[in-house]
Amino acid sequence: MSNAFNVCSNYVSMPAPDSDSLELMHARDAEMAARCGELYGASSPMRHLFEMIEKVAPTRANVLISGESGTGKELVAAEIHRLSKERDKPFVAINCGAVSPQLIEAELFGHERGSFTGAVRMHKGCFERAAGGTLFLDELTEMSPEMQIKLLRVLETGRFCRVGADDEMRVKVRVVAATNRDPQQAVEAGMLRSDLYYRLAVFPIYMPSLRERGDDVELLAKLFLQRLNEEEETAKQLSRSSRRFLREYHWPGNVRELKNVVHRAFILADQELDLSLAVGSSRPLVAPVATDCITFPLGSKLADAEQRLIFATLGYCGGNKTQTAEVLGVSLKTLYNRLNEYQARMAGGDTPAPPQPPMSVNANL
Repeated sequence: MSNAFNVCSNYVSMPAPDSDSLELMHARDAEMAARCGELYGASSPMRHLFEMIEKVAPTRANVLISGESGTGKELVAAEIHRLSKERDKPFVAINCGAVSPQLIEAELFGHERGSFTGAVRMHKGCFERAAGGTLFLDELTEMSPEMQIKLLRVLETGRFCRVGADDEMRVKVRVVAATNRDPQQAVEAGMLRSDLYYRLAVFPIYMPSLRERGDDVELLAKLFLQRLNEEEETAKQLSRSSRRFLREYHWPGNVRELKNVVHRAFILADQELDLSLAVGSSRPLVAPVATDCITFPLGSKLADAEQRLIFATLGYCGGNKTQTAEVLGVSLKTLYNRLNEYQARMAGGDTPAPPQPPMSVNANL
């Protein structure tokens, strides 16, 4: 079997990068990262994801993608289609949570003219438009139980009726579904029918969160910045404090949030991007899903431990400096003074790398 990177990237060979080569990869062009279509990453979870895409794409198996919002589930679905034998057929995507329950059936199966108020013409649904290709059902668990029963029947029989029609139509469509919930928990909570789950999860794929991807965070930030520089014909760079912030912040909105933060920081910056200010200007709408502790290595200086605690709390509070000050029990002015001090120290290269002894103690937030 071919290497996943040979199939999914533009390179003839892509050996597993060691730490030295990964640093070199970061220092050069972000476009040189391992990629699978519009998915980029060199971390172990992403390498595994690329391999799973390579294995399932040539088959006709239904796929269920799970993972947090903003991780790129639709990009995975599009790449599965691009690498499939039906790549020349349509790829149709629909967000089940964005369509009202009253209209979801007509959106999926289509409707005849006059079948309901407002149906002024015949409309082909997603299944009909995706015939022979791939249908991507995003946010599957937002679909009503009644609609899930109708969807299950189509998956089992390959037949459906437009709303208002008498005759059934036969369709051959590969379905790739996605949810930002844990599928098993959704089944237990009654949000996803178990029979529909097993019909769709022939090949389950888990999308890793950005917190699980290690150095991919900085790699992606550089990639987004590079693209903005090319579009605007500029040469802006990430500040040292921003690179530190990339490692400390928990990124509840994942890759989508990272891309937006880099864009906001790019607009605000004259030459160097300050990502912490960009996060603070728009608190994420996604509920934080961060670890509740940070680690202070034994032997750390008190000032360094304080700095790490402030950065971690700032990330935990979604960049909200007022809330961060309240959590830490300091005044907002004191917090701003500390952040300005840290930024000046890191810009001048005076901040030492924290020691990494084998023993550590945890400080709960």
